[in-house]
Amino acid sequence: MSLFSAEASGPDIADLSGVLCGQGQITGFARTAARLTVEVDEVWRARVLVAEFGRRGVAAELGRTEDGGPVVRTAFRSDLIGLARAWLDDEGKSLPGRFRLTGAALRLWALAAGRPGVQGYLLAVDERAPGTHEPLAEAFRQLGVPAQVVGPKGGGPAVRVTGRRRLATLAELIGMPPPGAEPVWPQHAPARQAV
Repeated sequence: MSLFSAEASGPDIADLSGVLCGQGQITGFARTAARLTVEVDEVWRARVLVAEFGRRGVAAELGRTEDGGPVVRTAFRSDLIGLARAWLDDEGKSLPGRFRLTGAALRLWALAAGRPGVQGYLLAVDERAPGTHEPLAEAFRQLGVPAQVVGPKGGGPAVRVTGRRRLATLAELIGMPPPGAEPVWPQHAPARQAV
């Protein structure tokens, strides 16, 4: 087991940064509380995320967006203010300084927004926060998993991992898929190298 894998340590509230790597949003309230919200494309993702949030002591509920899509939402909570301070600046959402990916954060990112692409595995990034894209790819490199940012033509915006060894390392880092997630887990991604 890798030192950085999802199973290497117990669940922690800091793991929730994984949904912020993707389309998750954090909103502060009067500098005393924050709310975490993540829109997903399938109900199973929302249900699994609600359970994962609960494992970290953060109650969340499954709701619907105005368009009827599934969304996971917490209440405003004082224990989320640290995430809000780290991820929000005057411009909006930005990657915290000295950000390091962990297996647990990667797992939550994969649960919220991971899927096999035409080439490799894609982890969707927030198109409203383009300044986070390259730093997130660099965070992968720090784990020894080179990755690249791809645009809409490559199935993105997303961070893409390609290559058999890299995909195996990614799968080891995020652990076994929960029931129902097998089709979107890294071991099902095409391993062909991207050009």
